[in-house]
Amino acid sequence: MSTKRDYYEILGVQRDATNDDLKSSYRKLALKYHPDRNPGDKAAEEKFKEAAEAYEVLRDPEKRGLYDQFGHAGLEGSGFSGFGGFEDIFSSFGDIFEDFFGFGGRRRSGSRAQRGADLRYDLTLGFMEAAFGTETEIKVEKMETCPTCNGDRCEPGTAPETCRQCGGLGQITRNQGFFTVRSTCPVCRGEGQAITHPCNGCRGSGQVAVAKKVSVKIPAGVDNGSRLRLTGEGEPGRLGGPKGDLYVFIHVEAHNFFQRRDNHIICTVPISFVQAALGDKISVPTLNGNKKLRIPKGTQPGDVLFFKEEGIPSLRTGKRGDQVIQVEIKTPTHLSKRQEALLREFAELEAGKLSKKLKNILKGGAPQASN
Repeated sequence: MSTKRDYYEILGVQRDATNDDLKSSYRKLALKYHPDRNPGDKAAEEKFKEAAEAYEVLRDPEKRGLYDQFGHAGLEGSGFSGFGGFEDIFSSFGDIFEDFFGFGGRRRSGSRAQRGADLRYDLTLGFMEAAFGTETEIKVEKMETCPTCNGDRCEPGTAPETCRQCGGLGQITRNQGFFTVRSTCPVCRGEGQAITHPCNGCRGSGQVAVAKKVSVKIPAGVDNGSRLRLTGEGEPGRLGGPKGDLYVFIHVEAHNFFQRRDNHIICTVPISFVQAALGDKISVPTLNGNKKLRIPKGTQPGDVLFFKEEGIPSLRTGKRGDQVIQVEIKTPTHLSKRQEALLREFAELEAGKLSKKLKNILKGGAPQASN
């Protein structure tokens, strides 16, 4: 009588389980008892082999029919007597291990799927482009999967050969006294394979250099040092690994009128001392074109005026900052005789007022308000 456990019991499924049910259950068991996750654990290795044997039988309609009708005895004449070792298992279920564990049919310590490298691109934008956002196209020098061999590294029509040094395991074992030492195979570098006919398109590397155009959408409000991430636009992965990302670093050119401070913009507007004294309405540039600004009567040097929500949009909320207008009062030059005469008359009037204020201060009296 066979001492083998029931295959359905091993996989933990019902006898009417579908192929998807079988595959899902086997994946979980293979992950749990995989030798690389349980080094030196003989019990886990046996469970790994046991699950593989159960899945091999139940996924095959003919073998499953024999097993359902006659049990383990029904398989004796089918030519299937289990797996000889791990190499047979990895070869039979390479698609599952590639899909689930990130490596292919053979057990190779150095050939796990590897994520592609990230790339950096420095992009310079104009002040207005950064403020309002834009869409641009950049040219990136990068590696891509070789179109000739599709990344297999072999000349079309050929295939890798099993490494003769390690027998395809990717490791070599040396006995040192009572100890067994495993190390990466120096010939295949852990891949377990040798490329005897390398692809002429990529010289056996599986990748070729290309110049690729990438569309980049710049959101409104980016600033110096802002970083955009374009997922999957980096270098290709190896052995089925995912692509890296492309990081776009933003540099914003200075503007000849505006300066940025957080989401506010700062500008300096010159006015005459007459406008400062009497008040006025002037046209001031904004990010959206010219806008009228009221100069209050009696404006002093250094006074600050505002346009609310005429600044830069926030990347987080979209709300715009303010436009801060610093007033610069200009002293007139090259006066005409008429202008000089009027200013002298004005100065005499002002001198009288100032003299009166000064006398009150010296007498200890409060300065009188002047009109």
